[in-house]
Amino acid sequence: MAKVGFLGLGIMGKPMATRLLDAGHDVALWSHSKGKAEALGGKACGTPREVAEQSDCVFLCVGDTAMSREVIFGKDGLKAGAKKGLVIADCSTISPKESRRMAEELATAGIDFLDAPCTGSKGGAENGTLTFMVGGNKDVFDRVRPLFEPMGKQFYYCGDSGQGLHAKLSQNMILGNLLQAFNESFVLSTKAGVPPELMLEIIENSAAKSGLVSLKAPLVFKRDFDPKFSVKWLEKDMQLMLDSAAELNVPVPLTSLSRQMYRAAIAKGYGEDDICGSIRITEDLAGCEVLTTSA
Repeated sequence: MAKVGFLGLGIMGKPMATRLLDAGHDVALWSHSKGKAEALGGKACGTPREVAEQSDCVFLCVGDTAMSREVIFGKDGLKAGAKKGLVIADCSTISPKESRRMAEELATAGIDFLDAPCTGSKGGAENGTLTFMVGGNKDVFDRVRPLFEPMGKQFYYCGDSGQGLHAKLSQNMILGNLLQAFNESFVLSTKAGVPPELMLEIIENSAAKSGLVSLKAPLVFKRDFDPKFSVKWLEKDMQLMLDSAAELNVPVPLTSLSRQMYRAAIAKGYGEDDICGSIRITEDLAGCEVLTTSA
């Protein structure tokens, strides 16, 4: 049994922390939302500092770069309660550049830092089948890898600090652009008169077959936009992609256009919905809803 901490108990964080508890670890918990930590049954803490004081390794899964920095370096953050040798594994998707800075700052205090973003959405977190992309000191990762294992099935060590995040953002770049292509394709085919369920069958038996389309198309047909991965977080990730592309001087025109469509979805009030709910922007513009004939 290890002394583990977990910060952030949202759509992804809550089931990830639950997996650690179910594995028998001694887990100290903190959430910005009052009552979430108490409900899980671990050690509920009042501040991230208290979590650090009780842990040898702390995982965090929070919304954005500013949140990550606050829970680590804030007045009652992890650094304030950390002992030398603490490992902080940040599973959030944040700025690679800022993550490297945080790793450097923590190293001066004898604290090890891994960027460890994950993919697999809510279902992967609940089933312990997430994929982790890890940056930082490989020896540190190898040492704490057993603590990752209740939460995931695939682990990729990507290199130095920030490299896990670069891998995650590159993966999400494909996801974000592919989703927009799906939105446009299915609205176009539906307006032309091709039944959506037939279009999906054609896609499933062609070179355009995609796990994302297979997963999200039936939800669109049912108008089920319950969040597994929210539009607001995909839009945030795409801005991080654009920031990294600018830093590395890589042209990413498709990503720029796709991000604007997700920003439009947020402006229409769909930000908290699942990413597949973004199709409503294209539907509104085209005057056509993607519904099955039985809907």
